[in-house]
Amino acid sequence: MRRPIVFAFLVFGMCVDLHAHNVGNAITWNREISRILYQRCASCHREGGTAFSLMTYRDVQPRAADIKEAVLSRRMPPWGAVKGFGDFRNDQGLTQAELELITDWVDSDTPKGNNPNTLPKEPKFDKPSTFKIPKNSITVSGDLTLTNDVTLDGLFPEEVPSGVSTKIVASFPDGQTQPLLWLYEYKGSYRHPFLFRQPLDLPAGTIIHGVPREARIVMLPGKKNKASRSAARN
Repeated sequence: MRRPIVFAFLVFGMCVDLHAHNVGNAITWNREISRILYQRCASCHREGGTAFSLMTYRDVQPRAADIKEAVLSRRMPPWGAVKGFGDFRNDQGLTQAELELITDWVDSDTPKGNNPNTLPKEPKFDKPSTFKIPKNSITVSGDLTLTNDVTLDGLFPEEVPSGVSTKIVASFPDGQTQPLLWLYEYKGSYRHPFLFRQPLDLPAGTIIHGVPREARIVMLPGKKNKASRSAARN
């Protein structure tokens, strides 16, 4: 008679250990999700910001399903460019790992977490500075052929009609093409510089394709980088 009792206790103990293990590894607001939202969303989604607050679990939990849909559709954060087309050092779009964490958290019924000590401090926000277009920049409307060598640090949509989607590329004289920027369903809230991770050296004769004639895209000058073109195209 003892064996069934001992076996039952062993099974019970295994279940408790497994449950504790799963709970310990669960994605939580306190540990993972708050950090993502503080870094990627809170500059707008906060008290005194331009959108409703996402600073606390109480703010976020009722909107969890909507947040999941918004990030999966890439509507949020409002970066304005298609990821993977061009490489930008100021990219505010969520990484694939961050998308998976948010999705798994929502699908797991949005656990808050039991340890409040894992919750990070709320970030402090500086007043946003106004972007100033450099004097030696080049404004593009329609296709443009470069008459001189240009080192390109990034692009700034000075004027783009709402709702426009367009791929901007550089076609080199040797026939190769470099992706620059893919604007998707453009909105005024996307009006910020798109700064390349490495400056691109564009030789004379390069053609900038994809800028609509009714738009103005500013080419931001950068410091010459001999390795940038070959690294970007490999």
